[in-house]
Amino acid sequence: MGMAGTRTDEITGERRKLLNVAYRLLGSLAEAEDAVQEAYARWYALPRGRQEEIVSPGAWLTTVTGRICLDVLGSARARRERYVGAWLPEPLPDRAEWAYGDGTDPADQLVLDESVTMAFLVVLESMTPAERVAFVLHDVFRYPFAEIADVLGRTPAACKQLAASARRRVGVARAPMTASERADAARQVKEAWETKDIAALVDLLDPAAVMTADGGGIVGTALRPIEGAARIAQYMVAIADKAPGLELLVRSVNGMPGLVAQHAGAVIAVASFEVADGRVTRIWVVRNPEKLRPWARDG
Repeated sequence: MGMAGTRTDEITGERRKLLNVAYRLLGSLAEAEDAVQEAYARWYALPRGRQEEIVSPGAWLTTVTGRICLDVLGSARARRERYVGAWLPEPLPDRAEWAYGDGTDPADQLVLDESVTMAFLVVLESMTPAERVAFVLHDVFRYPFAEIADVLGRTPAACKQLAASARRRVGVARAPMTASERADAARQVKEAWETKDIAALVDLLDPAAVMTADGGGIVGTALRPIEGAARIAQYMVAIADKAPGLELLVRSVNGMPGLVAQHAGAVIAVASFEVADGRVTRIWVVRNPEKLRPWARDG
């Protein structure tokens, strides 16, 4: 009995790690929770004898979660092609801001580090499903290629190549930046946006900045990325004009300073920034209400 008891603890103790893996693989908290749930369902469906043969339930659960995520990414490609406008990852609030009040806070489970910043997740979105799985499992979570080979059904050497090609995509896309630089940028954008100061916004933005908005076809938003500082500034001011009394708050978004827009007490948009040489180069605005559920706290 003692042995079975410690194994149960070991198995339930894996949930946090699995959720962290799945969120980075899928960019969606709801999909990550479903994938982890499914992996556990498969574990509990195994006959007792088969469970006892598995030396490391944690490794088994990770492999199964990885395979489920790979399937989801494959079908997500088709779903995202049908998605109205740009698809952005689901933004995560800071633990203290989390909307779930029932003690099952996924926020407590998620480690908000460099590998969940919006900029990083957007690069992960540009990878093939196999590249993404190989890269996240190896480079972020340090899994050996022999185990990743089990997830992808490929040789360890092939998995190593997939991770290397994924790494090249990341290498080009990443510009390191301090949290205080991001916080300054978020604060300055907030002030200029609230006062509808187009000249100040243009000044804060890189001339070649790009803004991508995700409304999911549920709320009206620009379907294509908006390019250029002047056009972005005009768009931001138009949003503020449409929503008198718009309140902007500097908040942690995926572990980095971003902006949350509230109107009549409800969160209507969450914005993340990329900053280089003191200017905002990328803005990602999530407006799809289905992706803002963790932000919809009452009061």
